[in-house]
Amino acid sequence: MTACRIFTIFAGCHFLYTNMPNELLILLSFIVIYGGVVLFYRFFGKNGLLAFNIMATLLANVEVLILVRAFGVEMTLGNVLFASTFLITDIMSENHTRKDANKAVVISTLCSVVFIAISQMWLLYTPSENDWASGSIHTIFSSTPRIVCASLLVYLISQLTDVWLYHRWWDWCRKRFKDEKKGLWIRNNGSTMISQLLNTFLYTVFAFYGTYETQTLVSIFLSSYVIYFIICLLDTPVVYWCRKIHEKHNIA
Repeated sequence: MTACRIFTIFAGCHFLYTNMPNELLILLSFIVIYGGVVLFYRFFGKNGLLAFNIMATLLANVEVLILVRAFGVEMTLGNVLFASTFLITDIMSENHTRKDANKAVVISTLCSVVFIAISQMWLLYTPSENDWASGSIHTIFSSTPRIVCASLLVYLISQLTDVWLYHRWWDWCRKRFKDEKKGLWIRNNGSTMISQLLNTFLYTVFAFYGTYETQTLVSIFLSSYVIYFIICLLDTPVVYWCRKIHEKHNIA
């Protein structure tokens, strides 16, 4: 009876997982990704954030190739992963230094360059007659140079802008509230919302201008920014949580 119940529960969970709607999967990915950021920070400090930032940057460049329909609009995946990199630099800026945040951006960018170079080399190999993966690999990693370069350039510009804005807002908060801690929600949202606006605009123009009509470009820009805007609002409690973790455990 016990084994039968376990099998029934397992089968039910498998059914729910494999038949889960896109909207629920996106919400679940938000919990997993942002929960992962908190756990990596709690147990590995700023090195954990650096490792997660590199992983998120690399995976987002692959996940963005997947197109789904959710919440009534067509969207690419990768938005939550990419948004988490802005969360990470904000946590580094808040709990550590501007230098640490900029270092995470530069290292993640260089790792992306190396990853892209290696993945492009995969496409040059002549596959064996027994190979079964090369076709899928070519489909995934044969992105046009324009899109690849646009992704790297825009990531670097928008992330460095985010770090710079965070500290400009922090200067304003110090003068306004006469307290180092107050105004965290202002510097977090103020920096991320503006840098994400810049990121969305530059990527839409650099990657797709001349490929799609103006109306389509505007649709891509607006739908992408709305997603980033909502995620930005949702990540503010995570920044507060990580500041408490830093203060309680004196994380280096």
